[in-house]
Amino acid sequence: MPVLTRSEAQTRAQLIDVERYTVALDLTVGDDTFDSRTVIRFTAHTAGDTFVEVKPADLRSATLDGQPLDPATLADNRLPLTGLTEGTHELRIDASMRYSHTGEGMHRFTDPTDGETYTYTQLFMEDVQRVFAAFDQPDLKARFDLTVTAPEGWTVLANGVTEHLGEGTWRAATTPLLSTYLVAVAAGPWHSIRTEHRGLPFGLHCRRSLAPYLDADADEILDATRACFDRYHEKFEEPYPFDSYDQAFVPEFNAGAMENPGLVTFRDEFVYRSAVTDTERQTRAMVIAHEMAHMWFGDLVTLKWWDDIWLNESFAEYMGYQTLTEATRYTDTWIDFGVARKTWGYDADQRPSTHPVAPESVPDTASALLNFDGISYAKGASALRQLVTWLGEKDFLAGINTHFKRHRFGNATLADFIESLASGTERDVHAWADTWLRTTGVDTLTTTVTEHADTWTLTVDRQGNRPHRIAIGLYDHAPADTHGLVLRERLETEVPLTEPELTFHGRRPALIVPNDQDLTYAKIRLDAASEEAALHGLAGIPDALTRTIVWNTLRDMVRDGALAPATYLEAVAAHLPEESDLALVQGVLAFAHTQVADRYTHPADRPEALDLITALCEDFIRRTEDGSHPGLRLTAVRHLIDAARHADVIRDWYDSGAVPGGPELDPELRWRILGRLSVLGTVDEAVIEAELAHDPSATGQEGAARCRASLPDPQTKAEAWAAMFTTNPDDDLSNYLFTATAQGFWQPEQAGLLRGYVPRYFTDATELAARRGPAIAEAAGRHAFPVYAIDTDTLHTGDQHVAAAPPALRRKLTDQLDDLRRALRVRGA
Repeated sequence: MPVLTRSEAQTRAQLIDVERYTVALDLTVGDDTFDSRTVIRFTAHTAGDTFVEVKPADLRSATLDGQPLDPATLADNRLPLTGLTEGTHELRIDASMRYSHTGEGMHRFTDPTDGETYTYTQLFMEDVQRVFAAFDQPDLKARFDLTVTAPEGWTVLANGVTEHLGEGTWRAATTPLLSTYLVAVAAGPWHSIRTEHRGLPFGLHCRRSLAPYLDADADEILDATRACFDRYHEKFEEPYPFDSYDQAFVPEFNAGAMENPGLVTFRDEFVYRSAVTDTERQTRAMVIAHEMAHMWFGDLVTLKWWDDIWLNESFAEYMGYQTLTEATRYTDTWIDFGVARKTWGYDADQRPSTHPVAPESVPDTASALLNFDGISYAKGASALRQLVTWLGEKDFLAGINTHFKRHRFGNATLADFIESLASGTERDVHAWADTWLRTTGVDTLTTTVTEHADTWTLTVDRQGNRPHRIAIGLYDHAPADTHGLVLRERLETEVPLTEPELTFHGRRPALIVPNDQDLTYAKIRLDAASEEAALHGLAGIPDALTRTIVWNTLRDMVRDGALAPATYLEAVAAHLPEESDLALVQGVLAFAHTQVADRYTHPADRPEALDLITALCEDFIRRTEDGSHPGLRLTAVRHLIDAARHADVIRDWYDSGAVPGGPELDPELRWRILGRLSVLGTVDEAVIEAELAHDPSATGQEGAARCRASLPDPQTKAEAWAAMFTTNPDDDLSNYLFTATAQGFWQPEQAGLLRGYVPRYFTDATELAARRGPAIAEAAGRHAFPVYAIDTDTLHTGDQHVAAAPPALRRKLTDQLDDLRRALRVRGA
């Protein structure tokens, strides 16, 4: 299927303006297809030819200004519109469209718990053509009038307030000017909670089987929603630009959420049916804040073309974390950003697939889709945090509000935004944008200390070319009768330094931390004495955000081969028991297990690494028996399950239904234990089926698929492989069941059993990606890659096949193979 190129979009935007879409969807015609009738009113500036995108099961008819068009001219999802004359035109399209089971277009899901069916749209990038005909590019904004015919008993949600007209027909209020990718519909027998805030209707919606869990958390979700809404109105002069604010938690959603104006869709794992930590609740609140920021950054003012996706995602990411910190009880969100998000950006920025935050040119939509990554989100947000540090928040917000005023309900570019910023400051923001947004890679800041008789000097060397405004933290050992380190001084400075070195009187500090408070985006290398102090005294650093910087420094050193994996694990064992911030505990444990133990440690040493993690978790569990730290206890229980090399303890938990001293096993923990027991080969399919009978929900179905694929049995492995790659298309797994099966399939304990599947992966995944499209291609590259086959044969085979893969899979393979090279280097070091 051809993709829309930038030049095609520019040509079409010069030819036409779109005024209005009138869309009628009928969801009552069957289980496989729905009817879509579209009327598009547009104006041609001159005579010329163009095309409209539509991807039907059957194009029944098309007329332009009352004259029939030949459906047979539809090719590659483009219907030619030839011989346009200057003036207004009306295009009518009547088509049958296919439901999706991959989270693209109009996704249809039947809940195995109660048999109820739900549909929702995800039209991002170029999937609107799966639902209705459209001139599908972000700078052809239009108003939308939408009606939906749905089964009786269903509720229809849309971008605006919806009205039931009777006989299953719903009408949505006319939208303001929107880009096509932001149109949204969600239809089904939703469980809804409705309220008002500042005169606007607010709503929460989920499938009925999740109703008790949404009810339990509704106040928490709405409190965060209202707090962020109010804080954005304090920051932004432009008021919320739409007529309502609905948040729908929908099944089998590919992303975390989607910022459809007035109808934000979230993956419904955010409706927690099992116990979660407070950090996970914070993550949900951050996603709420992120998506609400998009109402201004992306929806009110939209990128003109996809090279400026950072104007959407980087801003929403930065604003989400900053606003959550300012407006809610989650006052330490930048710690979680540092340990869970920023590292995503660092990793992405060191791969061959790296790209600038704001690329000079993105040639087509397929290329643009690949840039929704840790660079556009985490690196871009980090750059904005540095911009605020350098520019000052007052001038930053002034520039933002100028930008909204100039481009409301329109489209804008990087140049437009920089002009808005420049209008309110004397700083050279154009130069800042060139060095921060147009370049790739991670700068590295390295401290060097020289001691003299009565003074010491500090230099901060920069590997890279960006200017940085940073804080440097100077820490001394605490008095002998106390524990830890104490802050002597925190000074702000520019890098490169204005002088060759900084001179201080007295003795040097025990620990010197550049980028204290995490104000910039750069890897850190400590001087030798500070590195030693960090390895021995990390737990005693008084500020959690500073500890985040140091943990990330050790993490980067492992990844770069500068710190032995075993030394990192020794630091984990020494310091994590004293850690008070749960986000740090979770992030460090996750890296220690999934990367250090499973990938960077030689297979012969992996059992010892897992035993260290297990012992650490056992210690956490012992120390939390009084119930004082439920989040830490739950985290320790989860990681002990995942790291268990022997089945006896976790099998006892599973059989008894509880961890001694708590918690009782909820569905998430039961499936987690059963997954690990499956890997260890101590249960069979009968046990999995019995658990599925106990929990037949959608997540139960996924848990069962994951467990079956984990069994160390040749027959079940062959069946799992067939389900993922070679099944008849009529029986293709949904996006979530595919992912669950892939997650279970590859296990480091089963390397011998799986060896023959490694070369098959590269050919089968390529064929699958070509057949099923970008969403499944991305899942195949992310979750089905043989991540534990860390050897040169896998690398060689992958390198031979990567060029033939479709774009979405090719990007994932490029990244996975680079990670494999890194793992081999670390093991070699």
